Parts: sequence; C-alpha cells; structure tokens
Amino acid sequence: MAATAASQPTPLARAERFVWLTARVLEQRRFAHHFTGGGAEAVETALAAYRNEDGGYGHGLEPDQRGPVSRTSHTAHALYVLDSVGRCGGSRVERVCRYLTLVSAADGALPAANPPTETDGALGRGELLATGPVVGVLHRNQVWHAWLFRATDFCWAAVDALQKPHPYEVVSAVAFLNGVPDRARAAGAADRLGRLVRERRMAVLDPGRPDAYPGAAVHAAGDLPGGERLFPHDYARVPESVARRWFTDEEMDGSLGFLARAQCEDGGWPPGRPPGEPVATLERRPLATIEALRTLRAYGRDIG
Repeated sequence: MAATAASQPTPLARAERFVWLTARVLEQRRFAHHFTGGGAEAVETALAAYRNEDGGYGHGLEPDQRGPVSRTSHTAHALYVLDSVGRCGGSRVERVCRYLTLVSAADGALPAANPPTETDGALGRGELLATGPVVGVLHRNQVWHAWLFRATDFCWAAVDALQKPHPYEVVSAVAFLNGVPDRARAAGAADRLGRLVRERRMAVLDPGRPDAYPGAAVHAAGDLPGGERLFPHDYARVPESVARRWFTDEEMDGSLGFLARAQCEDGGWPPGRPPGEPVATLERRPLATIEALRTLRAYGRDIG
C-alpha cells in the first residue's frame, strides 16, 4: 500500500535525521536548541572548543578556512552563533572585541584575510564583507566598545560607496543595517540598495526562470565567488529585515517555496555556496540546513 501524505516525515524530521548523521557537535547542539528544546549552554560549550587565547576563533569553525589560528571569518561566525542563542554579551564578547581591535585597520575595518593583503583597500569589498555582519550583530546586542565606533563609521562609508555591488556585499550591508542604531539612516540606505538590487537584477524574482537573471558572475570581482544566483530570502532572512520591503509578497512567497523545495532526499539542504573542498562542503550542509529551517519558520512556513 502506498504511504499517505500524512505518514510522510515532515521537513523538520527529515532534517533532524540528516543533522544527527552528518553534522559536527556544534551544529547538532544548535539544531537541538532551535528546534527540539535544547539549551543554549550546550551550544556555547560546543562553540568554546573553537576559541583561542587571543579572544578570536579558529580550528575550522567557518568550514571554508581550515587551521587552528584565529580568523575574522571564524570569529564573525562565532558571534552569529552566540547571537542566535541569546548569549552575545558579557566577558566572552569583550574578549572578542579585544581580538577585533588587534586585527582591524586604523579605520576599524576588519581584514578579508589574516593577515590583510596589499590589495585590501580602505573601502575594499572584502572588508565590508568581514566587518558589516560583525558590527550589526554587536549593535543588535547593545555591545559598546571603542573599536565598534570606528568600525561603524567604516561600514557607513562602505555602504554609501556601493554603486555596482556584488550580491554578497549587499547581504553584508543588510546585516549591518539590520542592527545599527540609526534606524532612519539605515532605512534610507536600505531603500537605495533595494533599488540597486532590482535595477541590476541581483535577485531571482521568478524561480521558474533563473536563467533570466545574470547571477553573481556579472558582478563578481577580486576573490568573491561568481556564478551564484541569490533569491529574496537570501537578502531578507527574517521578515524584520530591512531588505524585506524590496520584494512583494508574491515574490517572497515564490522565493520561500523555492527554498522549501530545495531540501534534498537525505533531509539536508545544499551547501549554499559553490563546491569547494569536500570536507568544507560536507560541513557546510548542516549549517545551510539549520538556516533554511529558521528562515522558513520565521516566515510562518510549516516545517513540521
């Protein structure tokens, strides 16, 4: 007898099996916290294994960069995890800010790589990608630190300078604008970026015709990956995002439908970036799975 639709595992149940079979301990703890009632302390304990004495994070926390040394990408990821479980504050974040102060430029910008390269400019692409999400998270959690004032000024200048942005630059700018205290200025900057995204066709508004949109390759420069196409949900991960107003309800509904259908047979979601090292790709899939489920739930989609 064929199984009925009601007897099929829910997207959440399929994802849970995938995470427990394939994910690192940190992502297993994060999944448990977000979807099955697990505690935040277990997430923080798992995250602590990646922390170094200098206050930064390393040891492959960000799957695309291996090795034990602290990097800004790992540290930004750690702040994101702490923010997601309501633990982005106190002495742990003070240590992070001390690390960020040590590795930042005079204007507060974080390097795209450690150490920064000669091609990294004051308003370079890599610096906005590295600095914007960190500054946004810290502001959202009402963290105050001397470095943060300089970094905020850098981000404002970098966002205002965007004319022909790469989609990832826009994503990082949105992360900054979502948290920065000056909400009126953030709204104005977001409106301008939203017009650029639509004018330059940087978001797939019709999931049935992705080839009608140029994708990131048209906008790519330097070491930014090309060939990707971003969707409305990639810019506006939650309804409260400043990017949500860029898209109609119909466009967002289509984007979320595409995201829901992207769940693979094994229960996980694709890694969300072009394939890299096999280990990094495998480790990135549970991260992408957790974020997909969180986005769908944030918009009221039934995940089970």
